[in-house]
Amino acid sequence: MTQLERVDFVAIPTRDRERAVRFYGDTLGLERNPKSSETWVEFETGNVTLAIVVPEEIGRDFAPLPLGSLAFRVPNVHAERTRLEQAGVEFQGETFDSGVCNGAIFADPDGNSLMIHHRYAPYTDGSTP
Repeated sequence: MTQLERVDFVAIPTRDRERAVRFYGDTLGLERNPKSSETWVEFETGNVTLAIVVPEEIGRDFAPLPLGSLAFRVPNVHAERTRLEQAGVEFQGETFDSGVCNGAIFADPDGNSLMIHHRYAPYTDGSTP
């Protein structure tokens, strides 16, 4: 059996690397990994690395990530949504409240579906977020 240790990175497909780098670095404010190169750019989120990938450069077709593929934990969904809207990010629908969390869905410039999210209720094991 394979012993998986962790998720090293999530590939974020783009058609325009420079535009994606501006969005993830400037708009979202993620930290760019200093070991990034011009053709392999990574951003750190604290628990997983996001790698900006141009699929056509590796012989693949572009397809955006589906609905809510990446959920970024934030301390306050409403405040972060306001900040992102002021930076030009358009959200898809209203902020939701599921009874255990709040979230708001948006897309990057390539149509990859992203979410800001905050769990406010305890996890099923009784621990708190």
